[in-house]
Amino acid sequence: MPNAYGLLPVLEALRSGSRRIERIIIAEGAKHERLRELFDAARRAGVPVRREPRAALDRVTGNANHQGVVAVIAGATYADERDILDSVSSRTLLVVLDGIEDPHNLGAIIRTAECAGANAVVIPERRAAHVTETVSKTSAGAVEYLPIAKVTNLASFIDSLKQKNVWVVGVDQSAGMPYTEFDYSGALALVLGGEGKGLHRLVRERCDAVVSIPMAGRIESLNVSVATGIVLFEAIRQRNARDDVK
Repeated sequence: MPNAYGLLPVLEALRSGSRRIERIIIAEGAKHERLRELFDAARRAGVPVRREPRAALDRVTGNANHQGVVAVIAGATYADERDILDSVSSRTLLVVLDGIEDPHNLGAIIRTAECAGANAVVIPERRAAHVTETVSKTSAGAVEYLPIAKVTNLASFIDSLKQKNVWVVGVDQSAGMPYTEFDYSGALALVLGGEGKGLHRLVRERCDAVVSIPMAGRIESLNVSVATGIVLFEAIRQRNARDDVK
């Protein structure tokens, strides 16, 4: 896992305890009302904090908008796909991404999935964005709480999900079924394709259903992170409504 930077992502990294933080670097002269909160969290976690020139933080983050705060992470970890499969239940809700290449989109999707209560986000090992400092920052710290699995073969992983009785629903603008017409109850995996490319053929063929979001304007499609949020929260709405009836 990469270093975390920015006040909120670093705070969430400390609170979650999901990553081993070697140290936190604060830019000399940095002033923020929540820095005291960060110092307290670092002390409770036993993580050393030191101040360095802002130029040092610029080098570590590649001149990103670090807000004068960087957490140096010890190592990279992803959730194991076998653990994801073994934890499948009737309430499982997964977000599977078929070739999302923009790290900002990946970060936004992870944030949305965590807010919706998804169990995990699954990404392919090749030809896709992985978790970077930019993804961590864009997710607003959601990468600290939501398992993210990286799989070698996405089509095979989907086959394994179906063997576990998970309904696999693709989201693609060319589909004839509006997303509001599908029944999202039960174990569910939502699959979204890459920017401008949509779902790959082998992935689409393995979906139990493919739904679309009707467009009323002149632009033909939504940003993939926005589309994820729309369909994901429709699924949540339906599932909650059914729980209220029981």
